[in-house]
Amino acid sequence: MSDKLLYENPLTTRYASREMLINFGDEKRFRLWRRLWVALAESEMELGLPITREQVDELKAHIDDIDYERAEEYERQKRHDVMAHVAAFGDVAPSAKGIIHLGATSCFVDCNSELIIMRDALDIIEQKLVNVMDKLRSFALKYKDLPTLGFTHLQPAQLTTVGKRATLWLQDLMLDYESLQNLKEHFKLRGVKGTTGTQASFLELFDGDEEKVKELEKRVVSKMGYEKVYGVTGQTYPRKFDYNVLCVLSQIAQSAYKFSNDIRLLQHMKEVEEPFEKTQVGSSAMAYKRNPMRCERMGSLARYLVSLPMNSAITASTQWFERTLDDSANRRIVNAQAFLTADAILTIYMNVAENLVVYDKVITKHIAQELPFMATENIMMECVKAGKDRQEVHERIRELSQEAGANVKVNGGENDLLDRIRQDPMFEAAHDKLEEILEPKKFVGRAPHQTVEFIKNEIDPILEQHRAVLGATGEVRV
Repeated sequence: MSDKLLYENPLTTRYASREMLINFGDEKRFRLWRRLWVALAESEMELGLPITREQVDELKAHIDDIDYERAEEYERQKRHDVMAHVAAFGDVAPSAKGIIHLGATSCFVDCNSELIIMRDALDIIEQKLVNVMDKLRSFALKYKDLPTLGFTHLQPAQLTTVGKRATLWLQDLMLDYESLQNLKEHFKLRGVKGTTGTQASFLELFDGDEEKVKELEKRVVSKMGYEKVYGVTGQTYPRKFDYNVLCVLSQIAQSAYKFSNDIRLLQHMKEVEEPFEKTQVGSSAMAYKRNPMRCERMGSLARYLVSLPMNSAITASTQWFERTLDDSANRRIVNAQAFLTADAILTIYMNVAENLVVYDKVITKHIAQELPFMATENIMMECVKAGKDRQEVHERIRELSQEAGANVKVNGGENDLLDRIRQDPMFEAAHDKLEEILEPKKFVGRAPHQTVEFIKNEIDPILEQHRAVLGATGEVRV
C-alpha cells in the first residue's frame, strides 16, 4: 500500500522541527522506560533486595537495542504496552527477566517518562523563545527612532515608533518566558509510588522499612537526573500539570497570534512586510500578490494551540479517585501536538522576525496624511502665544479640519489642512513654523528612550543567560 493513501499529521510532515519530533518519538520514550527500569533495579539492589550486579549490568547493556517488532507482537498478545516491553526487555536480558519492573506499576514508566519528555520539550521551546526575543530586540533597536502612526481602535492615534511597537511584541514574549520559568522551577517527577500512590508494594518488598522505601524513590529519581517528586499521587502524576503546561504554550501562541495579526495589518498598509522569496507564489490566480503566508500560518496554528488547554482541563477534572484510564488516548494526542504546534509557531516567528521588511517612505506618507490633524493643538497654541483668542482659533481650526476631512473622505483627495491653514490670516503667526511644528519626531514622546530602557533593563538580562544558544534561525520548509 502506498504511504500516500494514508493520512499523515501535517504537524509531523510540514510544520514541526525534527528536534521536537525526535523528542516525542517512540525511540526516546521506550529508551526512557528501559532507563527507568534499570534505575529501579539498581536502586533496589543497592538497598538490599536480591538483585545482582550482573543482572543490572545486563539490563544496562540493552537499553538501546529495542526490538520493536517483537514488542508489537507481545502487545498484540497482551493488549498492554508496558508489559509487552517488559517481555521484550527480558528477551535480551534473560538473567534479569524476573526482576524487571519489580514492585512497580505501569505509571512508573509511563508517567515519569512523559514528564521527562515534556521537560525536555520545554527546553526546546525556551531556546526558540529566547531566539525570537533576540531577533525582536535587534529590530526594536534598529527602528527605535522611526516614527509611525499609532493606532487605537484601528484608527490613527498619536505617533509611536516602529521600534517601540516591537517592544510590545517583545514584552508579551517576556511574560511568556517568565511563565515558562515558573513552570520549570516547580517541575517534579511522579517518582516511585506504586499502584495507587501508597508505595505499598515497595513497603512489602522492604519488609516494612519505610526509610528504605523513601530512599528508593530518592535514588531512582536521582539516577534519572532529577531531584523533586510529587509528595503524594494517585496512580498518576496530577493531570493538572498537563493543563499548566498547555496554558504556558497557549500563552506563547497568544503572543505569536497578536504579532502575526499586527504584521498582516501592516502588510495590508504596505508599511512592514514579512519575508517574500524571489520564486515564491502569492496566488495561483493573481500573480502580483504578496500574501502574508507565514503570519497567516502562524495565526492558524496559534488558534489551534490556544484551544488545547480546555481539553486538558476537562481531563484533569474528570479523573476518578486514584485514576481512570480515559485520559490515556487523549493525552497521547494533545500533549505531543501542543508542543509540536508551539515548536512550529516559534520557528515561523523566528523566520519572520529576523527578515521583516520596513518601508519607511510609506510610513512617512501615512504620517503626512494624518499628522496635520494631530498637530492642530500645537498650531493653535502658537497662535495664542502671538495674541489670538484661543476660542476663536479653536473654532476656525475646527472648521478647516472638517473641510480637509471632507476633501479626503468625500472627494477622495489629499489632506490639504496645511494648505488651508497657510491661506488663512488667523494662523499667520504659525505660517513660518509649520514645518518645525509638524516634525514627526516631536510627536513620539519617550518612545525611543522607552525602547532602549526596556531592552536594557528587562530583555538583555534574560538574553544574557541564554547567550550560548542565541543565533538560531527559523527555516520555513513549505
